[in-house]
Amino acid sequence: MRFGNFFSRSRLRWRVAACAATVLLPLEALAALPEASPVPGGVAVVLVSQAAVPAPEVRFQGQRVLVVRDRDAWHAVVGLPLTLAPGRHELSVTQGSGSNARTIALDVADKEYEAQYLTVSNPRHVKPDTRDLKRIARERKVLERAFSVWTDTLADDLTFDLPAAGRFTAAFGLKRYFNNQPRQPHSGLDIAAPVGTPIKAPAAGVVVETGDYFFNGKTVILDHGQGLISMYTHLSRIAVAKGTRVARGQLIGDIGKTGRVTGAHLHWSVSLNNARVDPALFLSATVRAQLLGTTLAAPGANRSAAGQGDN
Repeated sequence: MRFGNFFSRSRLRWRVAACAATVLLPLEALAALPEASPVPGGVAVVLVSQAAVPAPEVRFQGQRVLVVRDRDAWHAVVGLPLTLAPGRHELSVTQGSGSNARTIALDVADKEYEAQYLTVSNPRHVKPDTRDLKRIARERKVLERAFSVWTDTLADDLTFDLPAAGRFTAAFGLKRYFNNQPRQPHSGLDIAAPVGTPIKAPAAGVVVETGDYFFNGKTVILDHGQGLISMYTHLSRIAVAKGTRVARGQLIGDIGKTGRVTGAHLHWSVSLNNARVDPALFLSATVRAQLLGTTLAAPGANRSAAGQGDN
């Protein structure tokens, strides 16, 4: 599969063009809207109200949603979980203190993701033992806390840079089979490169968590504000500490092959209102165009050293 085909299938007829926007707080900060793709694993951009009224608070499935101001209107930028059923859903909107909540309809289209079969040499990375399962449960709580972080301000523009140079080996949303056993869908993009290749923050943010996890290996998680979180896993080295503010382009670590992997690579995840979404939607049109000729590993292939992982 070619990356250009992957992107073209992800685009829908109701695509929203990226444009300049002003974030909720502070008003002078700018945030370009991401590519709109209202499918499971995608992002919906929803007009909420005119900018003449107070900034709204928007929630989806109980989670606070990122809100930006585009010229004379407020828009909700909603992350749609991969497990979300296609069909009509609702956003809850509160406009000003003491006001009653109202609802806005949100229609989600269906999307069929392809399957990928991988060979993992360590059997415990396919069937963890009892001790491993206890560790995995502890680590899952840490990661969920990190993905649930909310700060009121956006730290940077919503258009991300690529975090590392390399070859794209797995697209977002692939149905994963490890040693022919079904596992969770692929929740990010994989970039294969030699161990030690630098990883840089794609946008400014704060390091909310670092660690060395059973599946993810060495990991860095960044908070970009308003529920927009990014994660970088399988690192060989972590170059930042928890609580550190990082600038766009700042080194945060190096590519490695720690955790459950089939080769050296970076797994890059983006989470919005605690839903893992396609990171490609946050890349600029220019960067997406540059990727049109990039070859991905065939999704149906059984790969043993392609530079891919579990996430």
